[in-house]
Parts: sequence; structure tokens; C-alpha cells
Amino acid sequence: MSKNYYAILMAGGVGSRFWPVSTTEFPKQFHDMLGTGETLIQRTFNRLAKIIPVENIFILTNERYNDLVLEQLPDAEQRQVVTEPAMRNTAPCILYAALKIQKENPDAVMVVAPSDHWIEDEDAFTGNLKQCFDACSEKDMLMTLGIQPSFPNTGYGYIQYNKETSAIKKVAQFTEKPNYETAKQFLDQGNYLWNAGIFIWSAKSIVEAFARFQKEMTALFEKGLPVYNTEQEDGFIAKNYPLAENISIDYAILEKAENVYVLPATFDWNDLGTWGSLYDKLDKTDANNAVVNARVLAEDASGNMIRTSGDKIVVVDGLEDYIIVDKEEVLLIYPKKKEQDIKQVLKKVKDTYGEKYG
Repeated sequence: MSKNYYAILMAGGVGSRFWPVSTTEFPKQFHDMLGTGETLIQRTFNRLAKIIPVENIFILTNERYNDLVLEQLPDAEQRQVVTEPAMRNTAPCILYAALKIQKENPDAVMVVAPSDHWIEDEDAFTGNLKQCFDACSEKDMLMTLGIQPSFPNTGYGYIQYNKETSAIKKVAQFTEKPNYETAKQFLDQGNYLWNAGIFIWSAKSIVEAFARFQKEMTALFEKGLPVYNTEQEDGFIAKNYPLAENISIDYAILEKAENVYVLPATFDWNDLGTWGSLYDKLDKTDANNAVVNARVLAEDASGNMIRTSGDKIVVVDGLEDYIIVDKEEVLLIYPKKKEQDIKQVLKKVKDTYGEKYG
């Protein structure tokens, strides 16, 4: 375990497709979505701590979740919680955290990892990460971990790489979520991977990339270099962070840079973005229902995702491929095939019954 290894754990999202469990006040990364006894952020933190010193894992989140992070990650200190006073997508927060880390350790190499992903073989993940750290320590590279696609998924972005024999591949291009026919063509070509949003680079390389491709943003955040990692940092960030452009790391840097590489991952992965993706990863009953917390009596009911709080008894008859989620004041019974519409349902609920339900 190297003192030069760092992590930026991205934990600022709301996860609205997991409503009603995930809400603005208490988003999905702070819930035990899998029924394992650990929340998603706890699982991710512990996974990263197998290779990265605990004190080098920084948690990037909205300032409203600061106390939740410290409550759920008792091994983390306040200095490790990097809060955003405004939501500005992924590029500004990554630059901000990279500058803080570079000031603390100019030799740092870091992984940027979402806090809410499912990874089964954690030893394989650690091995892949070590491979990337080694590469980025030696060369000026911006790396990502790509997932071998198992079917033509239209919900993920894709990474095309140059066909070559080396384990680490040069990225040819990134493609946004394709339609089904295009996704099928990608799989047939054999040199496309799912974009998992896991990035690895040295602090030096990513800061230099920002200086080249995002001059205004770099100038904005470099003004804070004298106060980063001091008591004056919060005041500077509160004033200047909202001035940053709202842009993703993909658009800001990765689609422009020429030194972008990908390592095809050797672990199974799921971004746990919807109830359907959670259903896919949970154990199933004999009737093919996925159950979290509840005790279920099912008659002529299969393919359902069922989640309650506590140990509630749920009786289901005649439902197939539904999401059934019970949470205090909200009960959701919704077709799995329409799960992408849950964001719109949430908006209607808030418009009709008030913000407290979302």
C-alpha cells in the first residue's frame, strides 16, 4: 500500500431513479440497497481501503451530506470530506480535489470512483487498480477502466479502443448512450467497452490536462492554491466554486486529450442506476422475485423487485415484472419496463404533494 495512492470517492448524486428509497435528503449511496448490512458508500470505501491508505481517500459530496458521510464512514476525518457548495457536474469537483491532493503530495496517483457501484470480485478490482496506478506513475496517461459488455446495453456510454496486444489500450473515442442497433454493432466489432466512470491518473497529469483544455476553470481554481488544505479554503470555495462551468470530466478533458487509455476490467460490474439493475444483481426466490428486507408470500407473481423497511410481510398475487417499494409515507408499485420514467413520476409527486416526498 503506497502513500502515493489516493482516491476521490464521488458521493454527491441524488439517485432519483431509486425513489422512494433514495431522496434528495438521503440519497441511495447512504442506503443499504443490497440488504448486506453495509451502505453503498461504506462498501466502496472499504473496497478502496484494501489498496489505498484510509487517510488518502477523499469523499467528494454536496455540503448537505457532510454529516451523513462522517456518520457512515467513522474512519474518515473532516479533512477528507470535500464539499461542493453548488452542483457543477464532475469536471470542477475533480479539478478542485486534484489540486488539493497535489498540494499535499506532488507524487500522488489517484482513482476517481463513484460511490454507488456494485463490484463482485473485489480482489480483481484491486489488481486492475494496481495495474493502472503503476502505469500512471510511470507515464503521462489518463486512464479509465472499461467493462466487457455482456449484451447491447443502451443505458451506458461506450469506449472504443485501438485493437492491440498490450493489456492497456489506447482509446479511440468515447460514445454516448447508443440506440440498440448501434450497441449491437459495437459488440460485433469487439473493441468496445462499457464506460464505468472509473478514472485513474497522476495528480500532475490531470492538472496539466485541465491547464491545457480548461484554461478558465484552471485559472479559477488555481487562485485558491495558497489556501487549499487550510482553514481559509472553505471561504474561497464558497465564493468561487459556483462560478465554475457546469461540465462533465468526459466533455471537459477525456474527449479532447490524446493520452487517454483504457484497461479492460476483469471484474463483474453494475452501476446500480435503477431498480431493474438492482434486481439483476440480487439473489432470486424460486418464483424469480428479488427481495430486500421483506418476507414475501407470492402467488402467480414473478420477476418482481420487492423492498420494504424492516421485516414487513408482503403478499403479492398476479403481478409480473413490477417494482414494489414500501417506505414510510410512500408506496411505489410500478412496471419495471417503465423504470426510466420514475424521475418524471417523482416530479409529479413533488408538484402534487410537496418537496418533502422527494
